[in-house]
This record gives sequence, structure tokens and C-alpha cells, in this order.
Amino acid sequence: MLDIKRILASAPRKPESAQPRTLYTVWGERIVEGETPERAHPHPQFERKSFHSLNGWWECCFVQTKDAAASLHAAVAPSTFDRRIRVPFSPEAPLSDVGRRLEPNELLWYRRHFEAPAELFSQPDARLILHFEAVDYACVCFVNGNRAGSHVGGYLPFSFDITPLLAQGENEITLCVHDPSDAGVQPRGKQKLEHGGIWYTAQSGIWQPVWYEIVPSSRMESLAIDAQADSGQLELTVTLRDEYPSCGTAAAGALRVRLLDGDVEVGSAQADAPRPGSPDAREGLAHRRSATLAIDVESPHLWSPEDPHLYKLELTYGRDEVSSYCAFRSISIERDERGVSRLCINHAPVFLRGVLDQGYWPDGLMTAPSDEALSFDIETAQALGFTMMRKHIKVESDRWYYHCDRLGMLVWQDMINGGSPLSAWHTSYKPTFFRCSWVRFPDDTPKGRSALSSESAEYRAEWNDTCKGIVSHLRNHPSIITWVLFNEGWGQFDAREATDLVRALDPTRTIDAVSGWYDQACGDFLSVHNYFRPLEVYDDATCPHRAFVISEFGGLSFHLPRHSVLETSYGYGSLDDIVSFEAAVRDALEQADRLERDGLAGFVYTQLADIEEETNGLLTYDRRVNKLDNGRSAQ
Repeated sequence: MLDIKRILASAPRKPESAQPRTLYTVWGERIVEGETPERAHPHPQFERKSFHSLNGWWECCFVQTKDAAASLHAAVAPSTFDRRIRVPFSPEAPLSDVGRRLEPNELLWYRRHFEAPAELFSQPDARLILHFEAVDYACVCFVNGNRAGSHVGGYLPFSFDITPLLAQGENEITLCVHDPSDAGVQPRGKQKLEHGGIWYTAQSGIWQPVWYEIVPSSRMESLAIDAQADSGQLELTVTLRDEYPSCGTAAAGALRVRLLDGDVEVGSAQADAPRPGSPDAREGLAHRRSATLAIDVESPHLWSPEDPHLYKLELTYGRDEVSSYCAFRSISIERDERGVSRLCINHAPVFLRGVLDQGYWPDGLMTAPSDEALSFDIETAQALGFTMMRKHIKVESDRWYYHCDRLGMLVWQDMINGGSPLSAWHTSYKPTFFRCSWVRFPDDTPKGRSALSSESAEYRAEWNDTCKGIVSHLRNHPSIITWVLFNEGWGQFDAREATDLVRALDPTRTIDAVSGWYDQACGDFLSVHNYFRPLEVYDDATCPHRAFVISEFGGLSFHLPRHSVLETSYGYGSLDDIVSFEAAVRDALEQADRLERDGLAGFVYTQLADIEEETNGLLTYDRRVNKLDNGRSAQ
């Protein structure tokens, strides 16, 4: 039976215009006080020693324009930059020290000067690669006034080889950014210009680290890892880039890899480079090719949440050296001794005790204030008894996934929604009141797409490209066990085709095609959200081989004003005191646990931490109070 009282209390409402107050985490306070966070390498699975951070103070300015999207690529850098910004925090985030929103009709310009390292000019084959981990949404980069490149998409890393544009001594980087936020149709997650309730502050510009590295002209560009637990075979696919000078110098030589368990080598392999003059060694050209290496490991030490065992990788290609890591584990859906479909790790059933994690912070918004803060969330979730975190509608810093890998935290990774403005009827009211609508709504027709805000062909194409980019970017992380494609019908379309797309890209993981409602009889789970009904296991009449999960539930709210950015609060049922809140949450979790015997494969409790008006976290927004520990300090 529906809980009508809770439904009415949590009904979508027009956002209030209250200005959030500034609230800092302990890590944010340290930054404001002048402490520089540790600058750890952004990609532990593809790490070189020549890492140089460009985080810190940049200059910036906002420029109004009639059509920001059209003028982005023709824009000329302003002569004056009137304020400074702390990178990598978006201008909307308190830690940026800007306190200013980028409007859809504006361009945001950044400027930074840096000294080109002497080694770039002392080594004839050295190249400088400039990396941006994420810029929201579209940008053009210039070096010393010359265009270095452009990028579209707010959640994935990109880079430019800026060597030809550099001079000895001081150099200037400028970046021009356009972000329409929800005035556009691009994948944007839960950002909204009129934020409130379950929608959060729109943010823009650089929001993940900026850095550079010095690499040789013949180098490794990417690494795909396939560690097969059942066969004990490790297969590595390495993309190589050779920039042959006009004199016809050969490629870098053999590609070599060593696999280490601790400090002990347990395997190695190599692949020879093409000889000069062969069809692959093209004089005077930059040439990419892939090389595949295989190592057999007898009885590999398997990775699991209880024993997150990682192997080290050392790769060399000429003068280029990269360190990485991998893990052997398998993910599958199998039936247990009672014939119930379960998610299995290394063929052993695992009951998923998950928590929703949206990765927002009061001082950094989508940007964690430090690497230590990323670890804190994961370790706290584990201490609270959760074995899985659903990274919700966001691609996190690559280091967050690294911490999950080393700590043994399982991850369900969401894709990024977008599209036209949502229909409250189709995405909230109808599925809440009429459960029968969940399996009677096609998403591959013009009518269905229009109802689910995915009628834009431009949006659908960009969603597919972003989805492919996310899978490619994150697929080496053993902690990620499931890809979640669509959530509650937000921008949903062609879920069956999307499932086939992701299955072809990555057959090693499970897929939650549709989380919430509007199931299209595809993927590996019947995945429902249940905030207003008694918890129970539903029959999957269309695909009985799938596992049943409650991929969102709970959402109980308790507002602690001193640890909130707003006086108002939002959740799916409010409690008046910390004792009642803790009792209600623990009761909800116990109810979900008991359903394992009825066939439940796992659940996701909403949510780890408060976010802006949402006060349904187990931690306060500033991470200072653990609400499940009688309001004691979480630090």
C-alpha cells in the first residue's frame, strides 16, 4: 500500500530562491587557511613520474555574449582578467573564491602562466602533454595565443600535445568555456539553474585537476586491461604512438611489461615494434598502433571485497615508463542453490548492501576538497556496513575509483542523463502512483522519447558518445561491477540498444539498464525504486533469469541546521530527532536485509551524505556528523 503522507511531503515543488550559506568541510577549511592539498597523480593506473600539477590560482573573467555556443570557437581572449579562481573548483563553488555562476549567455575565460621545463628543450624527442580531467561543458584551449584544441563534454578527461606552441621560459595558457547547464540538452547530471529538492547547483568550467607531463615522442597512450580470473590470463592492449622524424628514425623498440605481486615478479611479456621501412613505420608521420601482450598466471590471487588484492604492472616502451595495477576477479549473474538469480563475484553469490553516493561537497560542489576526503567517504560507508556504492549520475575523479579498488568497495557506475526539461508526470507522479506503468511504456518511439525528454537527436548522439567514453575511461577498475544506464526515465531512450552497445564494449560486467521504472526487459536486473511502498521482492515475469534489486529506497530526512547550507530541507519522510532518525534508518536497512531470503539480490539506500536541500544523508553535508552514531563527530 502506498504511503500517501510521505508522497505528499516529498512531492516535487518549485525551488525556493534562498541563497545557500557557506559551509566548509575540515579539508576545505585547511585549503582556505593556506594548506595545499597533496597533489597525487590523477591516474594511478597510468602513472608516469613526470607529473606536474597546474592546480592553484588562475585568473578568470566572465564575458557576456548574444550566443555563447556560436561564439565560443571565434572568441578572442580579453585583455583584462578581473579576478582570480582557485582551480580545480568551479566558480560556483565556495573553494574557488569566485562565488559567481556562469550563465548560459556568457563565456568564462581562464588564464595561467607557467615555466616550460628545461628538459623539454634539452631532449629533442620530448613532448609536453597538457591534461584537463574535466571541464563543464565545451571549451577551447590556447597556448601563447595559439589554438591548442577544443573539447565537448563535461565529465571526461582530455589532453593536448602543446609542445609546438611552447617557448623557453614563461608561457601562457588560456581556456574559454561555455556551459548552457539545463538550458541545453547535453548530458549534465543533476545540475540545474533553478536548483532545489533533488536538483543541485549548476556549476561550470574546470572542476577536476589540470596537469602536464613530459613524455617521449614514441610513447604509450592508453592501456586496456583484461584480467581473466577463470583462466588466469592477463591480456593487455596498449595503444602506442610513434612520431617519426623526417630522417626515418625507428620506433622506440620493444614494448615490455612486468607483472608483480608485491615486489615479486610473477610474469612478463613483450611485443616487438615495427622495423624502419615497414608499412607501419611511416617516415615523417605520427602513427598510432595497438600492441597486445598476454601473461599466464597460475592460480591468481583473486580480488574480492574481503580481500582486494592488486597486482602491480610496470610497462616500458623505449624511454617511456608507465606504472599501473590490475586485479583478477569475475562478475556474473548465477543462480544460487535455491534457483534465485544472484550477482556473483568469482562465482560466489554476494548480497549487495549499497548506498547512493552522489559525490557533492558544500565547499567544492562536485569537486572533492582533497584526496583524503574521497577516501573518507568510502571508508565511512564501509564502517556503516555497506559493501557497494552507487556513483549516481556522475563520473568521479579517477582517484575515487582507485581508492575503491584498494579498499574493496564495490561500485555501480551510473551514466549521465540530459535531454529537454523533464516531465514531472512521466518521471515522478505516474510511476509513483501506478506501478503497472513501469512495464508498459516503450522508450524507442517518438511518443515515448518525447515523454522522457529524449526527443533531441543531438542529445541521443551525445549520450551514446559519453556512454562509450565512460566505459572506456573506467573499465580497468576492478571495483566497478555494474554499469547503470538510465535512472527513473530521465532522458531515457532505446534502453535495449544501449544495453547491446555497452555489452559489446564490456562483456565482463553486469548491466542495470533501467533503474527505477520503465523497464524494457533487458539488462541483468529488474531494478526498482521503492520509497513509498512496503519493501518486497517483485516477480520478473518478462526475464526470470535476471536478479532483483531495490536500487533506491529509504531517503529518510533529519535536518541539522548548523551543518546544512539551507534552512529548508527535503527528503522522503522527516524525523524530528536524531534518536528517531537512527531507529528509522536501521529498521529500514533491517527490512531490506531480511528480503535476501525472499530473493532480493541487493539494495541501495538513499543516501550517504546530505546535499544542499536534501537532508536524507547518513552524514551531514559537511561530513562532520554521523547521524547513525547518535550525532557524534564523523571525523
